[in-house]
Amino acid sequence: MIKTKKKTKKLHSANKIQEILMITPMTIGFLLFSVYPIIWVLRWSFFKYNGYSEPIFVGLGNFIRVFTRDPAYWDSLKNTFLIAGMKMVFEIPLALVLAVFLNNKIKGSSFFRVVFFLPSVFSIAVVGLIFSILFGAYNGIVNAILKNMGLITQNISWFSDKGHAMFVIILVSLWTTFGLNMIYFLMGLQNISKSLYECAAIDGANEMQQFFYITLPLVAPILQLVLMLSVLGTMKMTDLILVLTNGAPGGSTEVVMTYIFKYFFSYGESAAMEVQFGYASSMAVVTAVILGIVTLIYLKVSKKMQEVEE
Repeated sequence: MIKTKKKTKKLHSANKIQEILMITPMTIGFLLFSVYPIIWVLRWSFFKYNGYSEPIFVGLGNFIRVFTRDPAYWDSLKNTFLIAGMKMVFEIPLALVLAVFLNNKIKGSSFFRVVFFLPSVFSIAVVGLIFSILFGAYNGIVNAILKNMGLITQNISWFSDKGHAMFVIILVSLWTTFGLNMIYFLMGLQNISKSLYECAAIDGANEMQQFFYITLPLVAPILQLVLMLSVLGTMKMTDLILVLTNGAPGGSTEVVMTYIFKYFFSYGESAAMEVQFGYASSMAVVTAVILGIVTLIYLKVSKKMQEVEE
């Protein structure tokens, strides 16, 4: 018995060592690439610092500047929420409807699944470059098609007007992500028992009634996940804007992450802008707090909705 207990203890200790060794690389990566950058940003948000000169402690000066002397930051935040809102209005219903159709085993459904999902695989930078050519003012294919259809008489300068530019941004962003959301919905739909629909059909429920009283309630958890991922993904949108418009015209299509990015690094039209690590860090902190508040509100609302449904 004593020998058996000793062997068991040795086995447990060996298992613990193995577990520690297995999680150590991931823990080190998490500390280096997540925790350390957060601490770095928090620290420099209280300094005036450009990366090479002597840092100057300014206390809450950077945060005061964000809230009182930088309307461009809040305009970029409005653009971010505008894009997120439009994507939720159009992208989520589109992804859900397509998932419902493809889940019905229509002819060629596998082909359409691949076609709709492919944009999610492409590089966002490449997609932005392609669409910037398609929507070119003088030799763009979109203008040529609209002219041939008789919808316009002269070329539209898509990126010289904020309204047109935001339309293109929302369209491209929707095109690149709706396929992935469709796959999420498909996964949820395939877990719904067919017997529920058969019983509903026997009781006289039509397809619309089956959709609203069976499909929607049962895919609600997937819908909550997709909504949250959509908001978070839009808040982190950077490369698409930089390649497609770079904030043009006149910075009116900047989103919050590109605006912060341009204070960290000189880029494109902002090459003359002085690098300000301290101020960029303070904007990053404010953005993180706002995103955290939005997330908490969403979680509380979704929790209350679940309680009402129960």
